[in-house]
Amino acid sequence: MQELVARAERIARLLKGRKETVVIAESSTGGLISAALLSIPGASAYFLGGAVVYTKTARSEFFDITEETMNGMRASTEPYALLLANTARERFGATWALGESGATGPAGNRYGDASGHCCIAITGLAEHAITIETGVDDRYANMFSFAAAALDLLEATLKQAA
Repeated sequence: MQELVARAERIARLLKGRKETVVIAESSTGGLISAALLSIPGASAYFLGGAVVYTKTARSEFFDITEETMNGMRASTEPYALLLANTARERFGATWALGESGATGPAGNRYGDASGHCCIAITGLAEHAITIETGVDDRYANMFSFAAAALDLLEATLKQAA
């Protein structure tokens, strides 16, 4: 967790210094992204909220994203990660949002993605989406790798938008 916290400290400095805010909609990381960001003292200055959107029920209840809203889209894709991020940012009125969806393992997901597949999106003053493939079937290792990649993408996007 210390490696995630070190990333979060750099992100916190950027967000606080610019008086910007972030909201998180994560799935396969199980709250690790939010936990890292919240571990920094003064997080209330930049962290507006987060949700673990692990099921269709969570997606519908937290963000009012229905099958009709998804329009044929599926989870664990860059378009879906962007939808999560955009919806979270709009609902919370945040400067930035991060959406994440993947397959942690030890097996792949029901869509045919292998364990270690994750899509991450950042929306706000800039927009980026990436797909990572760890090639690993270790659930904990993937959760950590996905959270680290998400924080790295958030930091890189914040720096690019400076």
